[in-house]
Amino acid sequence: MEHMHEVREELRQPAIDLRSLIPDVMKGYAEVSRAAMGEGELSRAVKELVALAIAITRECDGCIVAHSRGAAQQGATRQQVGEVVGVAILMNGGPGTVWGPRALRSFDEAVAARES
Repeated sequence: MEHMHEVREELRQPAIDLRSLIPDVMKGYAEVSRAAMGEGELSRAVKELVALAIAITRECDGCIVAHSRGAAQQGATRQQVGEVVGVAILMNGGPGTVWGPRALRSFDEAVAARES
């Protein structure tokens, strides 16, 4: 839980500050997020896994934390996360081998947090 917690804490206050500066933009982003991640032909778990692959590709720790946590909450398995990391490695080469393990660690931390 350490890595996930560190990233969330690092981003918490700046995110609050930014919301106070541009509330309409942040509200709009939240609405787009809810619409995109809602249940549809693709389950929420699949959408979280897609978002996790993109987060690895974009090398975004905050995104990795958010979507590994979302994947865990939606019932994704460790094997599914591993296979998503495999696709990210295919599409990104070397950087995928660095950011993919970060995603797996974040997923493991999210699962452990849910179990405690």
